[in-house]
Amino acid sequence: MTTSVQLSIIIVNYNGLKYLSSCIGSIVKHIKTNYEIIIVDNASTDNSVQFLKENYQNDIIIIESKINLGFSKGNNLGASHAKGNTILLLNNDTILLTDLDKAIKKLNQKQIGAIGIKMLGKVNEYRLSAGYFPSPLRLLKLNSLYKTNQGFYKGVFLQEFYDVDWIEASFLLIKKEVWNSIKGFDEDYFMYVEDIDLCKRILNNNYKVIYMTSLAYIHYGGYGESREQLLKEGLIKYAKKHFNYLARPLALLSITLNFKVKKIKRFSIKL
Repeated sequence: MTTSVQLSIIIVNYNGLKYLSSCIGSIVKHIKTNYEIIIVDNASTDNSVQFLKENYQNDIIIIESKINLGFSKGNNLGASHAKGNTILLLNNDTILLTDLDKAIKKLNQKQIGAIGIKMLGKVNEYRLSAGYFPSPLRLLKLNSLYKTNQGFYKGVFLQEFYDVDWIEASFLLIKKEVWNSIKGFDEDYFMYVEDIDLCKRILNNNYKVIYMTSLAYIHYGGYGESREQLLKEGLIKYAKKHFNYLARPLALLSITLNFKVKKIKRFSIKL
């Protein structure tokens, strides 16, 4: 008798060979519910697919893309194969530190659409990973998009659950019915800001986005100057999509000013 899948874990991989073993190992160690792992490889050139086939051929579903689809399209492709009624979007450069039973049970509550958990860095340092939706004013300083009150600044919390606007998609647990109803990620976003857009549409459909403080994962990734243009493009797409005709030009001006200031600061440091 075949056991039905309850949780579908979607991992988009692009040249993440050095992370895959630890990521998959943490899933095997901590996930107790019946799950499947679906890995979408975005045309990696580091032998990721060969490694997966040699070591996990019978344990995971491997979807090979001939081109780099990006984060949004890659996750949408993986989710289209999901058999579980719950989907976990998980970055390849992550390690789960706890089981997810409590989060999955919380997600089963009718009004909750998605859940994020505490994110730690590579030396177990607390990292911000939830926040407020963009506004023209917040876009002048991108750090203001992160939630820093109620213990979020240092990661010292008095509650187990908090309502938030958005959670980072390096770990995003979502009902499949919610994912399907909002049609997953907007594929206009290649990478960055697609998670904020997703959460905006979740809340627009009268579901809550929850941050859970009692569970945690490590995320090795970070944001660098080389990806700045992708972030800028993502914010511009968000502003054009979600702001009305009055707020939109202000938001676009804020984004332009923000990145110009960053460029000037970098130039000054080099001098």
